[in-house]
Amino acid sequence: MPGRFVTNVVRVAVLSDTHDNLQKLRAALSIAKERCVEAVIHLGDFTSPFTLRELYGSAPRVVAVLGNNDGDPLALHRTASASDVELQHWPHELELGGRRLLLIHGFGSAETLIRVVEALAGSGRWDAVLYGHTHRLDIRRVGEALVLNPGEIYGGLTGRSTFALLETDRMEAEVVEV
Repeated sequence: MPGRFVTNVVRVAVLSDTHDNLQKLRAALSIAKERCVEAVIHLGDFTSPFTLRELYGSAPRVVAVLGNNDGDPLALHRTASASDVELQHWPHELELGGRRLLLIHGFGSAETLIRVVEALAGSGRWDAVLYGHTHRLDIRRVGEALVLNPGEIYGGLTGRSTFALLETDRMEAEVVEV
């Protein structure tokens, strides 16, 4: 299956923690389309199959990992298959634009997750470690690796609905508010 998807991706929309907020998700995907993204990555907690289905057609390549609040995994996998969305368990390694990315949703407390993410980023194995779960924006470097948490689409925890645009050629990310 991976052979049929685009791999020379430069501009990527990175989203997380939608929690079924379709209005904000649709707004984010509309902005992503306007910005000509070549891939969409969702880092988990879309929650329901109907929300996952919204990702279909949002970019030539759509990759998502399951989160801790994602409901029926079987129904989500069926929806992903029918919608041409690559749905994976995390951690998931992905190559886009010649860059090695590690996709994680997350687990436990924010503090523990951040320590694990920093250790993974510091290992030098990936160009970027992308994670969700905490709902907190986090864009920084650990060693040579980019660490990126795009915040939350949901907006209910932090009061902000955000995602990130990742440029794989420069390995830089921009926060976009929805």
